[in-house]
Amino acid sequence: AKAGFRAISYDRRGFGRSGQPWDGYTYDTLAGALADVIESTGAQDATLVGFSMGGGEVARYMSRHGGKNVAQTALIASVVPYMLKADDNPKGTPQATFDQMAEGMKKDRASFFATFFKDFFGVGLVSSPVSDEVLHWAWNQAMMASLKATLDCATAFASTDFRPDLSSITTPTLIVHGTADKTVPIDASARAAKAGIPHARLVEYDGAPHGLFATH
Repeated sequence: AKAGFRAISYDRRGFGRSGQPWDGYTYDTLAGALADVIESTGAQDATLVGFSMGGGEVARYMSRHGGKNVAQTALIASVVPYMLKADDNPKGTPQATFDQMAEGMKKDRASFFATFFKDFFGVGLVSSPVSDEVLHWAWNQAMMASLKATLDCATAFASTDFRPDLSSITTPTLIVHGTADKTVPIDASARAAKAGIPHARLVEYDGAPHGLFATH
């Protein structure tokens, strides 16, 4: 803001202080919500920044809504282009891993996220790049969300193939990812996204986890 920029953020439906409808957690719907935010705020020449799952919303907005009013894009630790392991995506994550995540959330969501965010921020036996308070803050954000929304969004980011969307990203694009990201491994995400968006600039943070916004 001090540099003259206007920063706009919003809570995805089902999360934070937004409403918690029972359905509507596909990327087409979520990209539509992003379009509504851009239009209602009057944003012009915007830089869209998508973190993790949010990278999918950026990609789908660019393809489905023609990148209206967007000048630049940034994909930070993003799930783009395709998370799921398949014959044509051998570096992806097996479906069984996502199934285990869903079962963990259904069984004991509080315990699941307590463990999840340690990997998210790269916390180990001898490393603790963030404070306990940051871990609690992230846990609290996750627990505020609707369980149904969380499960549906996990399904969406695991199974949505954004490779067809990449050709619509024609704006200057920055891709940032940590090489030690256990949540969204870099080979199937940032490096593949760079291959699909040749003009993009890829910046790799050596040893950084998924939550590199707090650690680096």
